Amino acid sequence: MAAVTAGAASAELVIGWCIFGLLLLAILAFCWIYVRKYQSQRESEVVSTITAIFSLAIALITSALLPVDIFLVSYMKNQNGTFKDWANANVSKQIEDTVLYGYYTLYSVILFCVFFWIPFVYFYYEEKDDDDTSKCTQIKTALKYTLGFAVICALLLLVGAFVPLNVPNNKNSTEWEKVKFLFEELGSSHGLAALSFSISSLTLIGMLAAITYTAYGMSALPLNLIKGTRSAAYERLENTEDIEEVEQHIQTIKSKSKDGRPLPARDKRALKQFEERLRTLRKRERHLEFIENSWWTKFCGALRPLKIMWGIFFILVALLFVISLFLSNLDKALHSAGIDSGFIIFGANLSNPLNMLLPLLQTVFPLDYILITIIIMYFIFTSMAGIRNIGIWFFWIRLYKIRRGRTRPQALLFLCMILLLIVLHTSYMIYSLAPQYVMYGSQNYLIESNVTSNDTKGNTTISVPKRCDADAPEDQCTVTRTYLFLHKFWFFSAAYYFGNWAFLGVFLIGLIVSCCKGKKSVIEGVDEDSDISDDEPSVYSV
Repeated sequence: MAAVTAGAASAELVIGWCIFGLLLLAILAFCWIYVRKYQSQRESEVVSTITAIFSLAIALITSALLPVDIFLVSYMKNQNGTFKDWANANVSKQIEDTVLYGYYTLYSVILFCVFFWIPFVYFYYEEKDDDDTSKCTQIKTALKYTLGFAVICALLLLVGAFVPLNVPNNKNSTEWEKVKFLFEELGSSHGLAALSFSISSLTLIGMLAAITYTAYGMSALPLNLIKGTRSAAYERLENTEDIEEVEQHIQTIKSKSKDGRPLPARDKRALKQFEERLRTLRKRERHLEFIENSWWTKFCGALRPLKIMWGIFFILVALLFVISLFLSNLDKALHSAGIDSGFIIFGANLSNPLNMLLPLLQTVFPLDYILITIIIMYFIFTSMAGIRNIGIWFFWIRLYKIRRGRTRPQALLFLCMILLLIVLHTSYMIYSLAPQYVMYGSQNYLIESNVTSNDTKGNTTISVPKRCDADAPEDQCTVTRTYLFLHKFWFFSAAYYFGNWAFLGVFLIGLIVSCCKGKKSVIEGVDEDSDISDDEPSVYSV
């Protein structure tokens, strides 16, 4: 009987890993489609395309390990709080180590991409813009700049290997004893601490990117879907009136030189500006005419009600996330051990919608894991929308714009690196939304409870299941590897806590800005994009 049970459990695990394999194939297909959708057709480069697809895929695969991690720690126990027959100490440790080594492998690849491969490819193509530069010179220059990133990576690894955790040893505080156990659970290897510190540093940068792009995208994406774009016919009529007005100004200036007199310098400058404006307006006219007669525009018009429904759905999901994040942060502010512990909280004193919803979905496998996957994909799509709307900036200097079919190789590499960093931060965002679920999944443990019996006319002690929390015995509940890895250094957790408040503030500002902004032009960006070909119009509306 035990052999049959173990065989069934093994079969279910095999099915689970097969599903994970199919998910990997889906991730690769999505990355290929996304990169090909936005890369410039005229400046497409094989190496930059492969680099962008690979880095984005690694980020998504890493995020896909979170639901797998939660599933495995939950799957080792029955709903009544007992371990399954096959889940002995050795098997449990082997499963935990497999997930942990998976994280170490993927995080090491991420470090290689962020500090070596992506910078090298980026600077290589920056040098390639100069036609007089040989390939040997391009490689040397790219390696020289990449060396700077390698030094930063080495410094992070060194600091992570020797930085003290400063965990207090207070025998009177059971919370600190629990925190100390969780940290020591990960092991005392300096190499693993160095990797954790480096990844946490990147996650901190990802937090800044999420505050900038994801928070704004969560409001911009749904409202853009609801408002839609302006009518191509109406824009074309306005554009025609602008062309006539500019032509009149040009004729007025040129009439001043009919008698052979030279134009004053001010009139020459004005004439040049009007002629440039006229070229832009005529280019807009060609694009508007193409879009107005395009079958794709007519098809998108037919889907307008569906877009409005999706927009309403996305804004409701955004509000659900914001409310859950606010309640979770408020709970930490009121009931956590303080900033010295990284605002770590055990249990949930203030319930939030997502933290209540996930345990309910656990009763029907695999609805809770599907929801976690949807949340991750939602953060990715809103981040993409935020980057597409804002563009890539260095402080007040706009470096690149993200346009469908018009994105340069360097901008594509920047885009994928930003998404990679945001996806790293996604795991902590989900922990902020549902802390107890991310720590223990659906695990229960047994507690002794006294029950009054009418038959014996006395108290009877029975074992009843209880949801795993910080008060559970150490050998009864297994903490996910994700939680242990992301919370090794308390000061990063404290930074994430304050970052969540900033995220909420930027979302509210973005919501107000998105509500006040009018409808987008169907050819938004044509006025500014100098790389748009006049004879290759494209549909810019989404």
